[in-house]
Amino acid sequence: MNPTRISMSNRIRTFEEYQKEYSYSVAQPEEFWADKASQFVWQKKWDRVLDWNFEKGDSKWFSGAQLNITENCLDRHLPEKANQVALLWEGNDPGEASQKITYQELLNKVCQVANVLLEKGVQKGDRVCLYMPMVPELAIGVLACARIGAIHSVVFAGFSASSLADRIEDAGCKVVLTSDGAFRGNKKIAVKAVVDEALLRCPGVQSVLVLQRTGEKIAMKEGRDCWWHETVPAASANCAPVPVEAEHPLFILYTSGSTGKPKGVLHSTAGYMVYAHYSFLNVFQYDAGDIHWCTADIGWITGHSYIVYGPLLEGATSVMFEGVPTYPDAGRCWEIIDKHSVTHFYTAPTAIRSLMGFGTELFSKYQLNSLKVLGSVGEPINEEAWHWYNDHVGKKRCPIVDTWWQTETGGILISPLAGITKTKPSYATLPLPGVQPILVDAEGNELKGNNVEGNLCIKFPWPSIIRTTYGDHERCIQTYFSTYKGLYFTGDGCKRDEEGYYRILGRVDDVINVSGHRMGTAEVENAINEHPQVIESAVVGYPHDIKGQGIYAFVICEKSDKSAEALRQEITSVVSKIIGPIAKPDKIQIVSGLPKTRSGKIMRRILRKVAEGDISNLGDTSTLLDPAIVDEIKAGALVPLKA
Repeated sequence: MNPTRISMSNRIRTFEEYQKEYSYSVAQPEEFWADKASQFVWQKKWDRVLDWNFEKGDSKWFSGAQLNITENCLDRHLPEKANQVALLWEGNDPGEASQKITYQELLNKVCQVANVLLEKGVQKGDRVCLYMPMVPELAIGVLACARIGAIHSVVFAGFSASSLADRIEDAGCKVVLTSDGAFRGNKKIAVKAVVDEALLRCPGVQSVLVLQRTGEKIAMKEGRDCWWHETVPAASANCAPVPVEAEHPLFILYTSGSTGKPKGVLHSTAGYMVYAHYSFLNVFQYDAGDIHWCTADIGWITGHSYIVYGPLLEGATSVMFEGVPTYPDAGRCWEIIDKHSVTHFYTAPTAIRSLMGFGTELFSKYQLNSLKVLGSVGEPINEEAWHWYNDHVGKKRCPIVDTWWQTETGGILISPLAGITKTKPSYATLPLPGVQPILVDAEGNELKGNNVEGNLCIKFPWPSIIRTTYGDHERCIQTYFSTYKGLYFTGDGCKRDEEGYYRILGRVDDVINVSGHRMGTAEVENAINEHPQVIESAVVGYPHDIKGQGIYAFVICEKSDKSAEALRQEITSVVSKIIGPIAKPDKIQIVSGLPKTRSGKIMRRILRKVAEGDISNLGDTSTLLDPAIVDEIKAGALVPLKA
């Protein structure tokens, strides 16, 4: 039977519908995605749905079309949803009043900031960096950039001045949006000071727009810096959406890779729009009136796709949270869920494992009756955490969508559809329609059938696939499209079980997944090596009860009077300053040498085994330049070893 289009609706309601949609999407992908795109406002319709060539790393969707994504996020929903809440903001301090911003109010605020950017000389195609806490103005700033065709580059406001400068320089940003400071738990964090330090290296930045958040005294550079509260309210609340081409860049988001330099992942407008909406609607099974809370920071792709763009494209109500799950106590998430009748809760396994450590007594204070769907993102969720989440948060009545995707994919690729796909703990289950995963062995041979394990690749483009690595398309090709000819290589190992369900096994390259955030080992090593007494270092991941993976560093240092503990503290401080606290090694073992082959290659396999505490099979070490170094490393290991 030839698959046929089943409806104009973007919403799948049953597993049988999913199967039909999936078959249709594989047999007739261009017609399938044209269907999904047809509900949006296009200022000019496309000439072609898709052109692609994976060997050249090229994918172009909806060529010839013109649109503006904010017109589809905001204007399209008026007047019907003018008074519906678009963003529901909850601050770090539970005593601070929540903010409820309607679709009409959000459009007005976006237009005001867009007009300020225009006054600052920002034009279509210019890059704007946002380095801000999780306040409504961050989402507003993102949308304001898109409103005028500028390219936003959000940097998580926990990165160091050096990391921020790297990203601003690489993207060639003209303007920075920031705040005086940030609240995080019981801390006040200096934000503007980090920007000021970063901009010493970034002469191309012409303007800085500063939000007053903490009231801390800050330096304001005359002619460059201006206050949000003095500038934005005076601007007009009317700003026509600037039409852009389908492949016009929407945003650049930096992610760590297996080399030291972060990659600027570039996503374009039309394809990202269509897929962010389709995946949001179907994975979460969002209904009118639901309240969707994704706990991510907008500095990561999860926040882009499932706090801002996906929900707003659907006309949903999306929650933004400034604080942390454990402040002022470990019941904060449950308090917010009850307070705002949250229906969809999407968080990371790291947060779940952290909250597990506080026990279940806190749950007696909260109802959680509004919840309909739970989600997991950032890393594979382990079975213990899955069951705790299911039993105590979902009360065994809320489906868990264990979502697999990447910064580079733009949206969720493999996941249950809530209440439709039968779930299985620790399995991402099945691909979304339009996504064609395959498993290959090390030589690139496809592993067909079920009960197989290999490297996860995608053999056909989906609309929100990475378009390029900003300023270096060759790097994009080498990273994603050169390992296996004609395939997009995810960098993840994967198992497909007897039901055809996919289970992600983790990275197969030199990338560590720490609390759902990818850290390139080379990037961390480069930072460690900046310490004046460090000669060489090697970094590997190891299992961590809370973070999923921790960072274990083996470091060779010059002889010194300093204690090993003092050196560890200094090295940790250097990494925090260069990358940010998120990259601090959990364990630093001072060693006299590293296990190297005679050609000088570090045998990371051995280091991983030691870091994991499993030395049962280190393989042949006789080929090492100095086999005795392995015994020394084992003797000094910072974890219990099991022979």
